[in-house]
Amino acid sequence: MSEGERLTELAKRRGFFFPAAGVYGGAAGFWTYGPQGAALKSNVEDAWRDRFVVREGHQEISAPDVMPEPVFEASGHLDGFDDMIIECAECGATHRADHVVEDNTDIEEAESLPNEEVMDIIAEHDIACPSCGASLAGEPVDNFNLMFETNIGPGTSSPGYLRPETAQGIFVEFPQLSEYARNQLPFGVAQIGKAYRNEISPRKSLVRVREFTQAELEHFVDPEEDEPPLETVEDVVLPLYSGENQQADDGGQVELTVGEAVAEDVIASDWVAYYLGVAKDWYERVGIDMDRFRFRQHLPGELAHYASDCWDAEAEIDGDWIEITGFAYRGSYDLDKHAEHSGEDFTVFKQYDDPVTVERPTVDPDMSYLGPEFGGAAGDVADALEMLAERDPDAFDGDDVTVEVDGESYTVPVAETNFSVEEVTESGEHVTPHVVEPSFGVGRIVYTVLAHAYATDEVDGEERTYLDLPPEQAPTTVGVFPLMDKDGLDDYAHEIAGALRAAGHSVTYDDSGAIGRRYRRQDEVGTPYCVTVDYESLEEDTVTLRERDSTEQQRVPIDGLAEVLEQLTTGEATFGDL
Repeated sequence: MSEGERLTELAKRRGFFFPAAGVYGGAAGFWTYGPQGAALKSNVEDAWRDRFVVREGHQEISAPDVMPEPVFEASGHLDGFDDMIIECAECGATHRADHVVEDNTDIEEAESLPNEEVMDIIAEHDIACPSCGASLAGEPVDNFNLMFETNIGPGTSSPGYLRPETAQGIFVEFPQLSEYARNQLPFGVAQIGKAYRNEISPRKSLVRVREFTQAELEHFVDPEEDEPPLETVEDVVLPLYSGENQQADDGGQVELTVGEAVAEDVIASDWVAYYLGVAKDWYERVGIDMDRFRFRQHLPGELAHYASDCWDAEAEIDGDWIEITGFAYRGSYDLDKHAEHSGEDFTVFKQYDDPVTVERPTVDPDMSYLGPEFGGAAGDVADALEMLAERDPDAFDGDDVTVEVDGESYTVPVAETNFSVEEVTESGEHVTPHVVEPSFGVGRIVYTVLAHAYATDEVDGEERTYLDLPPEQAPTTVGVFPLMDKDGLDDYAHEIAGALRAAGHSVTYDDSGAIGRRYRRQDEVGTPYCVTVDYESLEEDTVTLRERDSTEQQRVPIDGLAEVLEQLTTGEATFGDL
């Protein structure tokens, strides 16, 4: 049984996750988180919010899952949010063409290759349809847009889409959000929410799905002035797999500190480097095995349309590397596009310390000339002249000036443009912020944490399966058991469980079966501590506290038990300190 199969079996049996709507045959790519999984997912989200929102001083919003079509026209998703698809002529099954290549060759990142090259590789290797075994050679490789389309409103409704990422819900609200930030850069806006992608071939349970949760941060910065606090992470060691090393015959992963990676220009953006350092420590905190982890740089063919550089955090499961987070420097692409399509202002006014006097080229085109000369294009010609004066005032040095509108050239006498250069005093300037984006796939992180936590050992001559989850992330903090369900032990155990819940601990109560079996059940869902109430508890007000990983036990007073568990969970104390 593979690591993934073993994990999926445990996840279904113990209530972490399972296919949705199974009684109706299910729907590929949709999963339900059970009681244990929902709690673990919530704990991961809380840890992310603590580190990337609260401790960084950022804002958090919650935007709609459905957004109107113009949002995605502006963002580029309508035209560029595609995966490669290939259809089997024999059985009609559709597949991700790049996945078919990766599964049948040594090529690791087929997504970065052009469609034509993927088609050639499929023919060269005579790759067969995974569904029926027929040859896929010669079948076309096309693009398939991944967005779910819907309608907003009845009747002649407006087209809309389920968002493929939470980011656009932040970008379109930038004018309002910047006011909440008092128009002071830098500032960050975060969001944890659902995103939807109509995947061609969902697979590997939570790894590739059609509905998933993202935790995204959009950090708006002044590209000319704002610098990250690199000194706080400069000594963090990063396992890096750069684009250069991926393309080299002898290239491989290297370990560099954040400071070294920036100094050697391995990571081009200081802001991306900063967030890689912050995230590395966070991944360790939530339980990802650092021996099965790396940061991989996107190859040029992989880069999204908005990114100038991007690094993925990847985790190894079953011998494969899966992306769990993308760290992108998006520049001003998103804000520029939404400003262009909406006509609204997506800038921040930056106040100067002291007013400055500058020369400002201006034009005031004579419309009585432009109108008769250029007809309906006159207004666009005037706009083009204004933009040219701002961009290249030297173009007005001659007798005539030429501008281009919709592919047509228009020549205007400079005298008719009323071009001039004036001295103006300015108190500030409008800046379009650049965006640094760490985007976390919560489901994939949950899946990775579970896979990396899965462990077996031998206790009392029997094999034991347990989840080595950090106490902070475990779905349940403590299991409370009465040794016997009689003589008042059950009443006392219920009282203790209630007191621990009131103190904020996640508690499960179990009085079913032998005590050893109850321990094993809690070990298998990762509960870090168990409390057993026995006859000595009735006499001395103490309980047996058991640690999951070592299976060691200590006698501790009931008075102060909640505080002890809090210290153990937060790392303020260790079990050996008791």
